[in-house]
Amino acid sequence: MNPGIRDLPIDERIQLVEDVWDSIAEDQQKLELTQAQREELDRRLLAYEKDGDAGNDAGTVLEEIRRRL
Repeated sequence: MNPGIRDLPIDERIQLVEDVWDSIAEDQQKLELTQAQREELDRRLLAYEKDGDAGNDAGTVLEEIRRRL
């Protein structure tokens, strides 16, 4: 890890990561998918359309995980 980053307080490092992540999210449409990624997305979409099961929402899944812990 860059020694200069380690010199920052942890709250500033967290903010830095959040800022970098936000900048990536803003530019994500500029990323090109590979052919393999396109094929995998198509395969998953087809499987979902065939099955039709949307699954559970995140809140339900997290509750289930917490119950099991």
